[in-house]
Amino acid sequence: MPWGATQPTPVNLSAFTSELSSQLTVSDAQLAQLAERFRLAMVAGLAGQPSSLKMLPSFINRPTGKEKGSAIAVDFGGTNVRVLRAELDGQGACTIQARNRFALKDAAAGYDYTAADVPAEKLFGYIAQQIGQIAQPGVVSPLGHTFSFPCQQFALNRAQLIHWTKEIKTSGVEGQDISALLEAALAKANVTNVRPQAVINDTVGTLLAAAYGQPDVDIASICGTGHNTCYLEPKHPLNGQPMIVNMESGNFDEVPQTKHDRALDEASDRPGFQKLEKMVSGYYLAEVVRTILADLAEQGGYAWGACLTQRQLIQGRDLDNILADKGDLPATKTFMAERLGATECTPELLAAVKAAVTLVATRSARLVAATFAGALLHIDPKLERRHVIAIDGSLYEKMPGYAAMISEGLRGALGVRAAQVSTILAKDGSGVGAAIAAAV
Repeated sequence: MPWGATQPTPVNLSAFTSELSSQLTVSDAQLAQLAERFRLAMVAGLAGQPSSLKMLPSFINRPTGKEKGSAIAVDFGGTNVRVLRAELDGQGACTIQARNRFALKDAAAGYDYTAADVPAEKLFGYIAQQIGQIAQPGVVSPLGHTFSFPCQQFALNRAQLIHWTKEIKTSGVEGQDISALLEAALAKANVTNVRPQAVINDTVGTLLAAAYGQPDVDIASICGTGHNTCYLEPKHPLNGQPMIVNMESGNFDEVPQTKHDRALDEASDRPGFQKLEKMVSGYYLAEVVRTILADLAEQGGYAWGACLTQRQLIQGRDLDNILADKGDLPATKTFMAERLGATECTPELLAAVKAAVTLVATRSARLVAATFAGALLHIDPKLERRHVIAIDGSLYEKMPGYAAMISEGLRGALGVRAAQVSTILAKDGSGVGAAIAAAV
């Protein structure tokens, strides 16, 4: 039999799938329980008590939709940065007048502003130059900055970087005020007509961008490579006023883990942290599937299991293709052959692989829905009014069936009260949200 072919095996694929289903399926009753645990974690975090939710204040309210004027936005969330100039019409609409996207490192061009031997002044100086290219000469413009790195925030325009992530190591930035660094760089670049007014994270930006045109938006979430959710706290303890709170919900830890989740967590860079994110985000879903298939291969003695020790062997697009697969599962068969070298797969094996992917994706959406339900019940315990949840990210936008599974999860957690809740795609809100933050 050729390399990669499936061997005769004693494993009962139907029993394997049934056991996996019992581990990964989240019932409606469990959804309601998780929603309540999440709500209680929110309450504890807001009160400064021990909680896996950080409940970080953003120092900004939801926009009214009447904000008007021109603003500049910087969207800095990785090694690619965007700057844009936006015009707010005061009637809930925003027009992008100019934009520029640039890389912080380019080997061919011979620069890397993310390296550890590069000082903060050079990094922010480069960003200031790009801002200067789209700023209108002689026009004073407020600037909002989406800065998607761990920060300690003291005011809307004052945030200190705690530590870099996402491969960025520029020196002299950690522990420093981001707005102050940018202000100094703009002054040095003689871009004196741009005034930094706000520092926010991408989730807050998504809420601001969506709520500018839809006043019922009071929750926003990123469901993509990573996961996080923010919401509008009606009466924040800091000032007694409405304020958007960044929950850092990916760190919620009161979620039931399987042996596959525990194995993934233990092998991760930060074991014990971001437990929810490791069960729901795009970066980790493929890894959960990989651990499940490795278990199946070990139980069945499949030769193709040898390659499954390689992290990130399976990609998000593989999951999308398998979820959309129908009939005799040609996409699943292609995945098994091209990714795992399994060129002879029985229909039963292909069905088991598709079932595993479907169970992992469904659990992700339902767990996310449970956290949304918890936030909704905190905001509006009886769900007496309409709520809109704005969601950005590749899972919600592109993964087959994912958006519908979130809606089903909300119905499971909230019952008939879910009729008061709708979800919308808020694509690419972090840039526009920063511009709105500058104008609020």
